[in-house]
Amino acid sequence: MAMPMRRTLVALHRATCSSLKNAEASLDVRHPAPLFLPVRTKKRHFIPPAVGLKMKAGEDSEAKARAAGIVFRQQYIERSINIACTAGVFDPYIPPEGDARLSSLSKEGLKQRTEQIRQSAASQLAIRKIKEYDSLFTTKDFAEQAQEIFIEAHNALAQFNKEKLHSLVTERCYPEMTRGNRYKTIRWRFVESLEPPRVVHARCPDMVSKNNLYGQVTVRMHSRQTLAIYDRFGRLMLGSEEQPKDVLEYLIIERHLVNPYGRWRLHGKTVPSWAPAKDPIIKTVLIPGPKLKPGQEFEALNYHVPKPEAVQWNK
Repeated sequence: MAMPMRRTLVALHRATCSSLKNAEASLDVRHPAPLFLPVRTKKRHFIPPAVGLKMKAGEDSEAKARAAGIVFRQQYIERSINIACTAGVFDPYIPPEGDARLSSLSKEGLKQRTEQIRQSAASQLAIRKIKEYDSLFTTKDFAEQAQEIFIEAHNALAQFNKEKLHSLVTERCYPEMTRGNRYKTIRWRFVESLEPPRVVHARCPDMVSKNNLYGQVTVRMHSRQTLAIYDRFGRLMLGSEEQPKDVLEYLIIERHLVNPYGRWRLHGKTVPSWAPAKDPIIKTVLIPGPKLKPGQEFEALNYHVPKPEAVQWNK
């Protein structure tokens, strides 16, 4: 009895639906929106923890995220290094005291020259090693090339040409040259060379492995330059554009020898211990003025800047 009754109900339902469809077609009735909306029934396997909620002991958040399809970035403990240049200066050159002041014909000058000749044995071995990788290397031509690299690098620094500066200085020297120059204006000019540049020191160190060689050549350069640094307000902080100064510098030029596309770049400078101290930088300081009332101008007041009191101090 159940089966015939069920068939009767199904037939009645079909007849009712067909009559409704025929009525809607005859009246041209259309629903503006579907009667049934799709409902998301998929479960979320990974639910992010609430803010401030502590994870239970023993729970592995990475395993839950991996099950949900979220990939965590691998954490590398090793620190990345750059092998395009060395991290420092190996066996730095120690300039003799009184260089560029003592005559080579005097007694002390002759002592310095003989001491340099004695210590040039290691430099000759390093130069011979450099020539194995750079057949065109000569000490006379290289000194002039180093001076050109120095001039182009400082011109690129004054013009804030980062791309050209990266090609002229190493990754160690770049932050040392650009640190603190963001809001400053640099005016630098190479006037003339007082003495021809010459190679005074050469070393050929290795890093990581014995076959990974670098060439470090120290060039002595005695020249006349002008330097002026302005702050972001246009006030002079250091130097002068009209008054040139005699500068004695020991430049360190480096190249990655085993790299066939490597090139000589400025790596740093050697500052002797007997060098005179640098000129102090003049900083812009804000002098606090009187508090003005609404509608009052500062020019209307006869305000005098108070002078600081003399204070006794000791080092």
